[in-house]
Amino acid sequence: MDTAITLKDIGMIILGVGLILLVYYVIHLLRTLILTAKSVNRILADAETISEVAARRARETDEIISDVSEAISSVSDIIKGQQSTVGAFATLINALGSLKNIFSGGKTDDKTVNNKSAESKKREKKAGISD
Repeated sequence: MDTAITLKDIGMIILGVGLILLVYYVIHLLRTLILTAKSVNRILADAETISEVAARRARETDEIISDVSEAISSVSDIIKGQQSTVGAFATLINALGSLKNIFSGGKTDDKTVNNKSAESKKREKKAGISD
């Protein structure tokens, strides 16, 4: 008994083996795709939770900022209303400084009074101001 294999039969065998390999790869791809989809769902759920927390914190921060702004505004109004008191304190401090200079013999620090700092000289040079 002779069995003859033709080119057509060899082509069909190759196609059959290729089809079996293709089915194996598609099954493997679908398994991987399912695992990936589950992982993406977990990540998206975490991202949703994080965005909810961030939104809540942003609302809380916005409320805190408005409260701080109101507090600063009220402090500013108080300071504006009591500028004369602040001016009186500044005058008192200047008077105490002058009194100290009188008792110390009128000596002043030559470096701070008579000489300009290097930084102020640089600023004046840039601005074109000269002595």
